[in-house]
Amino acid sequence: MLSHEQIWGAIDRLAERHYLTPSGLARRAGLDPTSFNKSKRLSADGRLRWPSTESISKVLDATGASMEQFLAFMRPGGNPSGLPDATFAPPGSSIPLLGFAQAGAGGFFDDGGFPAGQGWDVVEFPAAPSQKAGVYALEVQGESMMPLYRDGDVLIVEPGAQVRRNDRVVVRTREGEVMAKVLLRQSPRSIELMSLNPEHPNRTLDLSDVDWIARIIWASQ
Repeated sequence: MLSHEQIWGAIDRLAERHYLTPSGLARRAGLDPTSFNKSKRLSADGRLRWPSTESISKVLDATGASMEQFLAFMRPGGNPSGLPDATFAPPGSSIPLLGFAQAGAGGFFDDGGFPAGQGWDVVEFPAAPSQKAGVYALEVQGESMMPLYRDGDVLIVEPGAQVRRNDRVVVRTREGEVMAKVLLRQSPRSIELMSLNPEHPNRTLDLSDVDWIARIIWASQ
C-alpha cells in the first residue's frame, strides 16, 4: 500500500533532484504554485489530502521522470538512476533576495545597484560567490511580466555587467520604479526598453532618469 507520506515525500525528493522547491516544481508543471505546499497536504479538519493523478502526470512530464523513477523516490533516501540532469547546476552559495516592491522602496542598493542595507532575505544560487560577485535575486510580483516571468519567479541579476542589445535587464528609475525589460537600444542619452508583456507599452528613458541597470543572468522558472 502507498502511504500519504510516501507520495508527498516522492514529490519533495523529485523537486530537490531538480533543485526546485515544491512550489517551483508546481509552477514548472503548469499547476497552481501552492499545489504542493505542506499546508495543502491536510484539510482544515485534519483529513489527509492526496495529490491527484493528473498533477503527478504533469510533474513527470515537466521533469522527464518515469513512473518507475517516481515510485523509486518513495523509498527513504531513494535517488533513482536514469533521471535526466537537472536544468541548473547544484546550488553553490546564498545570495540576497528582495521582492520587486521592496526594490522600489529604496535603501537596499548602493549607487552602482549593488545590494546594501538591511532587510534582505536569501536564496540559493548555483555559483560560488567568487564566480559572480555582487549578484542578487529579485522575486517577481504580479503579472506585468507575463508570459515570460510569472508571479513568484526569481530573477538573478548581475550589477556592473556589460549589457548589450536584446539582453534581459532589470532597470530601476530614480523615482523608484523597478522593471524587467529587454534592452533594445542604448545611446549616450537614453535607453529603449521592450516590455515582456505585450499588454504593456515599450519604454524610452533618459539616462539621467535611470538609477541603475543590471543584466538578468538566470531565472528560476
